[in-house]
Amino acid sequence: MLPIIVIVGRPNVGKSTLFNRLTRSRDAIVADVAGLTRDRHYGRGRVGGKPYLVVDTGGFEPVASEGILHEMARQTRQALDEADAVLFVVDARAGLVGQDRAIASELRRSGRRVFLVVNKAEGMDPAIACAEFHALAIGDPVSVSSAHGDNVTALMEHVLAGLPDEEEAPPREERHPKIAVVGRPNVGKSTLVNALVGEERMIVFDQPGTTRDSIYIDFERGSRRYTLIDTAGLRRRGRVTEGTEKFSMLKTMRAIEDANVAILVLDASEEIAEQDAHIAGYVLEAGRAVVIAVNKWEKLSEEDRDLTKRTLVRKLNFLAFARLHFISALTGQGIPSLLKSVDGAYAAAMARLPTPRLSRALALAVAQQPPPRSGAIRPKLRYAHQGGVNPPRIIVHGNALDHVPEAYRRYLERFFREAFQLQGTPLQVEFRGGANPYARRVASRR
Repeated sequence: MLPIIVIVGRPNVGKSTLFNRLTRSRDAIVADVAGLTRDRHYGRGRVGGKPYLVVDTGGFEPVASEGILHEMARQTRQALDEADAVLFVVDARAGLVGQDRAIASELRRSGRRVFLVVNKAEGMDPAIACAEFHALAIGDPVSVSSAHGDNVTALMEHVLAGLPDEEEAPPREERHPKIAVVGRPNVGKSTLVNALVGEERMIVFDQPGTTRDSIYIDFERGSRRYTLIDTAGLRRRGRVTEGTEKFSMLKTMRAIEDANVAILVLDASEEIAEQDAHIAGYVLEAGRAVVIAVNKWEKLSEEDRDLTKRTLVRKLNFLAFARLHFISALTGQGIPSLLKSVDGAYAAAMARLPTPRLSRALALAVAQQPPPRSGAIRPKLRYAHQGGVNPPRIIVHGNALDHVPEAYRRYLERFFREAFQLQGTPLQVEFRGGANPYARRVASRR
């Protein structure tokens, strides 16, 4: 599973700015106001050499005993319980204060790996910026500027170097699909898990949010082994208010990262909501294969079924590669064919694509539709090889590939998907141009 890195510190030291820098997003609100962040924000880290999840927390007041500050401290402690590493952020401009000492004391008791980050150090000598923070006795401080990005990449390379890589793949004969069942609250995820397993393993109750944690269940069907992951329902971040449910969302994201295939469960008795597309976005960002299960199909009339199908095509058109099933988890309708599609999506996600076949397919794709010219330049696509699985990643080599438009990349994705029958999984096509052997010669003449 992906490691979790938690950002902590007193209010207004730049935690949210660092979060936005690490996720390359603007998900966390940033302003020069103390205590602006009260809830946890979470995202996929994009700075550094390894994938990870990063959590932004509110200003930490360890001694708070009541009110909003106490609730914020409780949320931070919950995040620390799951952390693989902690970024303790302090303010180089304000210097060392008593609250920093209180936080350092609590972090030492937590037993977590802590990295002391001296923020807002732009324009300062690193040794001077860090000098007084050695007194916290929590490791060597590292000076950064979250706002400008100074030294942030080096910091994360150092942090990630001490964390284990993602869980190693088991021996080939023991590999089996890990399936995350995801969706909005109360769409029937736990009922579907029970139908797949064939017994009442999960609590089923007609109330949103019954499942609070991600539950792993091993089972066999037709002599094949599977691991099901029943997850908590995901709402839009702005609509999540309860602390326990916020923490469930982080665990659901981690479960998606740990899975090979996600079953996206939709409720046929309700309108397909924007949040269904948001959840699908979580899955696609992780590069996981997808099967769509439209549950409670038995409740709909023929007219409503037609309307639902049209709505699905319109709102989830970016999941056109995924197989679609109309099921009833309660009665078992459609369950066998659903699991068959899961098998197919897993096989596509883990497919091994030989370089000769990929290169021949690339040549055929270019022959049918060459890449467009960019002025006097026409990109040349020479050969392709596979760069990874789950999702399959195809690396295309050639010249002037930085001039290949995005539309042509999407054309190649469709072509490769059809050529190798990779239905059910996202597919990534990357371009790598060769170095120009005459570049130095031209530069020397100038």
